[in-house]
Amino acid sequence: MGLRAVWAAGRRAPWRWLPGVRARSRRPPPSSAGPLRSVLQRLEARGAPSGPELASAVQRLRRMERDLRHTERLLHDEDEELRKLAESEIITCQKEIAELNRQIVFLLIPSEEADENDLILELTAGIGGQEAMLFTAEMFDMYEQYAAYKKWHFETLEYFPSEIGGLRHATASIGGHEAYKHLKFEGGVHRVQRVPKTERQGRTHTSTMTVAVLPQPTEINLVIHPKDLRIETKRASGAGGQHVNTTDSAVRIVHVPTGIASECQQERSQLKNREMAMKKLRAKLYSIQLEEETSKRYSARKIQIGTKGRSEKIRTYNFSQDRVTDHRISKSFHDIESFMLGERLLDELIHSLKEYSDYEALAEMISEKT
Repeated sequence: MGLRAVWAAGRRAPWRWLPGVRARSRRPPPSSAGPLRSVLQRLEARGAPSGPELASAVQRLRRMERDLRHTERLLHDEDEELRKLAESEIITCQKEIAELNRQIVFLLIPSEEADENDLILELTAGIGGQEAMLFTAEMFDMYEQYAAYKKWHFETLEYFPSEIGGLRHATASIGGHEAYKHLKFEGGVHRVQRVPKTERQGRTHTSTMTVAVLPQPTEINLVIHPKDLRIETKRASGAGGQHVNTTDSAVRIVHVPTGIASECQQERSQLKNREMAMKKLRAKLYSIQLEEETSKRYSARKIQIGTKGRSEKIRTYNFSQDRVTDHRISKSFHDIESFMLGERLLDELIHSLKEYSDYEALAEMISEKT
């Protein structure tokens, strides 16, 4: 059964089985069935691999909604025990319906090219001096712990500490199942509001740091010709490079056609620094390539990916209120200490961002002119 069969099965109320689109999209759903039909036809034309699976999910959802309506009638029964059983069954049905809605949206939305890729994570301290650097160090630890929580590989490529234990700038390589798909919405400005340890008058300070998420390309995704590269070596200097500043171990690689450069001085070995610099350069070039390919697709969306949201304030960590708020989906979490552990709460927020992005994409597809 293909996607047209899905349309036929739900033609009486095509929006009924996707209430999340109505609730979450900034654009109202169409009143006619035509746009939804065109979306399903376009997906089928693209060779979407999930036709039978999608049809099955829609049928299960319609059956579950029918069961829910029948069970709700029992709430008015004279038998108290039966009413209690109905209440319990309704809760179970509602949970299953919500899960089926998520599955259907997932099946409708095609995966992004880089979703399965590894990534380069860049963290840079912003406004706020030493306090911003301390917060950047905490954020680096949070992402490292999240990688462990997801059982991903995490490798520090660069780490430039500040004088009092903070972090000026760092890059890390993260690899594992759907690593980029999970972390791609973390790019942007993260703001912290708290009383610094050095503050004697108890005033709350606001500081920022920036995260960039760069997908790592495969050899197929990106080809770089050696003739387009200029490789320079120099002595390492500054924080993080003192132990190697007696040899020409630092490496800088320039992609001549674009002028994009990458450098590394973290390791004692020039060869290792060259490998890391090349890894970062490939990620930068691939990120630009992806942005060019998807700029039209993402131009109207609230949630941006990679480096496109680098100047946008995406999240606030308010320690005095024990609250983390993501401004793109207006969702807040309390217990900031647990959030910074990089485990369940961070994972829950990331899944909310992914879900919101999927609904935006689906609403965009439905509202396209045929």
